[in-house]
Amino acid sequence: MLRFIFDTINAKKYNMGIRTFQSLRGGYILLDYIWLDDKSPILEQLPRNFKSAAILLHPFIQMPLGWEKSVRKRPYEHIYPSTEEIIHNGKSVSWKEMMSCSGLHSYAELAMAMLTSISALSEEYKREDLAEKLHSNLKKDLYYPTEDYTSIFLLHKLLKLLGSKGARNLYFSEPILDTNGLLQVNNTTPLDIWDISNNELIITGEDNEYAFMSIYDSFTTLLLAKEENIEYIVQSMNVEAVICDKKTMIDWYL
Repeated sequence: MLRFIFDTINAKKYNMGIRTFQSLRGGYILLDYIWLDDKSPILEQLPRNFKSAAILLHPFIQMPLGWEKSVRKRPYEHIYPSTEEIIHNGKSVSWKEMMSCSGLHSYAELAMAMLTSISALSEEYKREDLAEKLHSNLKKDLYYPTEDYTSIFLLHKLLKLLGSKGARNLYFSEPILDTNGLLQVNNTTPLDIWDISNNELIITGEDNEYAFMSIYDSFTTLLLAKEENIEYIVQSMNVEAVICDKKTMIDWYL
């Protein structure tokens, strides 16, 4: 069972448009969710202590053959596996695998195909040709990655990373309900993170070495690091990502 402590907030500080919270509990800094815009590069919008960032790509979800047929009750029912079903029966499928079987040529094309299909792009940027190419090559019982919040396939690795330098506590901020709180690293599971919120969420280690945040209308999670070389961190996690350079925008796929 998830156990977390809601912090009492005694001060709010504003720094370059990025809001942080000063907690009464040990004087730790709590990061509020960072609302990234498409007017300037991602790195320019981060709190000063974070020097690098990577856009982690959520894996596709392969369920056992025949799974959808076994759970379908009505002909036109929208079917998508629950978190528990993904944990117990799902397998991750990489973006590179999807590019190979669909004929799409880059992460950017695959992102645009998915965003077009969920109507997340304006008319100017829609790519119906890419969306159709992807859709026509989807195998049975294969599903799009988790949208809006961090993939369950990534959460175990992210929790391990946040606790890798001795952090015992994690802090979360959820902006829609304006909820902030504390989690104990050793007592927190990926499913616990999902239970906190289905909305935007940022989670930070108490040492402020790393943080990660979900992004609305996307199939990605943003990973932040205090050190400048985040590429080797991504490689050690064995995940797919777009490494942010000085020009990378939140709409990196355009």
